[in-house]
Amino acid sequence: MPDFELQYPLIQPAEGSFRLLELPPDLCKFVESSLDSYIPLNLTIKGGADDDAVLCTADKTYSIRSVVLSNSVLVVTPVSEEGDDSIDTRKIAIQESLHEILELVPTVPKLHRLGGLLRGMEWDDGHEDDEFDDDSQKIKRRRFTYEQARMELQASEQELVKALKDRHILVIDDALRPIPPPYLHTILELLLAHLASLTQQHDAASVTDLTRALEYEHEVDRRVVCQVMRWFGEIDESGDIWKMDVEAVVRQIGLGILRNYKEEPIAEDVFLKKWQDAVGDTFSEAVSISLLSGNCLVAPGPHYTYFPQAELPIDPAARFTDLFLTRSRWKADDIAPFLSDIAVDAKDRDKLLLKYARALTDKDGVWYTARTR
Repeated sequence: MPDFELQYPLIQPAEGSFRLLELPPDLCKFVESSLDSYIPLNLTIKGGADDDAVLCTADKTYSIRSVVLSNSVLVVTPVSEEGDDSIDTRKIAIQESLHEILELVPTVPKLHRLGGLLRGMEWDDGHEDDEFDDDSQKIKRRRFTYEQARMELQASEQELVKALKDRHILVIDDALRPIPPPYLHTILELLLAHLASLTQQHDAASVTDLTRALEYEHEVDRRVVCQVMRWFGEIDESGDIWKMDVEAVVRQIGLGILRNYKEEPIAEDVFLKKWQDAVGDTFSEAVSISLLSGNCLVAPGPHYTYFPQAELPIDPAARFTDLFLTRSRWKADDIAPFLSDIAVDAKDRDKLLLKYARALTDKDGVWYTARTR
């Protein structure tokens, strides 16, 4: 082992000038590959004064945790001789003594504030830029832009884009505008109807023909139609061929029907008939209750009730409380979809189940009940 001469610098750096960040293996490989390929590395630490900070890459979010060390770690740098640019590698200066490291742990993006930030900014076709005060005077509608969301929300770029798609939030003139579920349901039904009337193939439909039909015949803004098409399919590079995601469209129409049965359940045969009629003969075979996983409860009969995952608390303890107040026990396969948005992966989900639930096994399989009552 080589010998070094330890020195303290003549000018002491401010305490807390250095932090040690331990990278998880996947992020370490990403950083190393970026250095080797000279690809710009974009790592951002996000969080307000009242938030626990997170680190975001282009597609993932990591929580930052402080871990106390049992032994101190010295941060040292080589010493250069005064008046000489050369460095004596045998002499090192102690810059700081650290007693903790920062650890990165994968976490779900913190997007729970998005609904509150966009409250009152829903898209109102035909009146999308207008609001009125108590004296019926027109005022400018409040705006929350995509750039503001990027800066304020603790999520990576790709996670934010996915959240806007999954939550059906339009980006119109850079402003974020949630689309009301009934209006989205209407647009999807119109798209299916015009696919048939215009004899368009669902996997190679004309964007121009469909947007023109909805705009001229139903006064649906073309920008809205195009974004809905991208949520529920793909538009090619030319911008004029839409390949519809049949499963996604059928699922959303089913949810639109089930949303009317949040308090009173609907019988399976009645529900399936409504659903199949809404999507038409061409897509009726795609109708399946499994598409509604994480959004409905099944009762004997069977009967179905609208129970959306998105309206459950984001805090794990509160989420499990709500679930076990709704049902005293859950089958493993039934509860899993209601945890997908608060768990990074299946391993993380199992940790939550172990912490907040008790597993019981009988002839029907594994059930979960509340750990505390």
